[in-house]
Amino acid sequence: MRAKPLLLILSLFSALIWLTVFSFPDNKLHLIFCDVGQGDATLITKGFNQILIDGGPNDKVLSCLAQNMPFFDRTIEVVALTHPEADHLTGLLSVLDKYKVDNFFSGPEVNNSAIAIALVEKLKVKEKNEGLRLKSLFTGEKIVLGDISLETLWPEKNWARQKLSNIAANKNLTFISNQVLGMQVGNLKLNQFSLVFLLNYQKINVLLMGDADSSVENDVTLPSSLISLDILKFPHHGSKTGITEDFLAKIKPKEAVISVGKNSYGHPTTEALDLLKKYNVRIRRTDLEGDIRYKF
Repeated sequence: MRAKPLLLILSLFSALIWLTVFSFPDNKLHLIFCDVGQGDATLITKGFNQILIDGGPNDKVLSCLAQNMPFFDRTIEVVALTHPEADHLTGLLSVLDKYKVDNFFSGPEVNNSAIAIALVEKLKVKEKNEGLRLKSLFTGEKIVLGDISLETLWPEKNWARQKLSNIAANKNLTFISNQVLGMQVGNLKLNQFSLVFLLNYQKINVLLMGDADSSVENDVTLPSSLISLDILKFPHHGSKTGITEDFLAKIKPKEAVISVGKNSYGHPTTEALDLLKKYNVRIRRTDLEGDIRYKF
């Protein structure tokens, strides 16, 4: 009778060992556009390192993390918020509750919505109690994690400061970085401030536009060495103002990923889809495919 509990314990221990072994990541770069509905969440992983850009409008991002990270890895090295709107921000509250985050990056602006204020308060607590590093990013700054490089192409620092000082000169809020004072932006379009990243890994180039649309695309400074893109994360969920034909012709993406869900905005629009088809860009959509995964 005593042998049975011991056998059970040994069996469970053996199963746990095998589960851990099979959960070990390979040495490839994994790029996952998470299906979070009408919103954005992009996960970049290699080995035990992760970069999460945006968190979507709900906590569906947690399922994406659970499926693409080892079950025993409870730390995310980098989280970045492209801009403080609910469809990019909300899920990050759940991420901060469930995972330890080492670095949190954003632009300098802040929204006065309840969800944005809740994020700011949570970040302050994490900074104080867990040593979370907070910083605002501007054009030319890079996030480097091993051999993964994430270059910030927008917003430009002087442009951002001028815009913010014109609109909210006397309404400073201490936001994510103690280097830059975030300001409430009132009715200014937050999309104009959206962080734009160029992911470079070996010879792979991926342009992550967030919600930065055609109103600022001419100000996005692309590296002179960039001839064409492997993947474009299409801006603003496939809106008709997401990108112009001139910009698309310049970046020459092979594929475009549209992060989108059921919505009342008509996303992705016929204009966006027709433009991509005109340039023979393969179109991939989270509302049709679910999580979209690449491995390099």
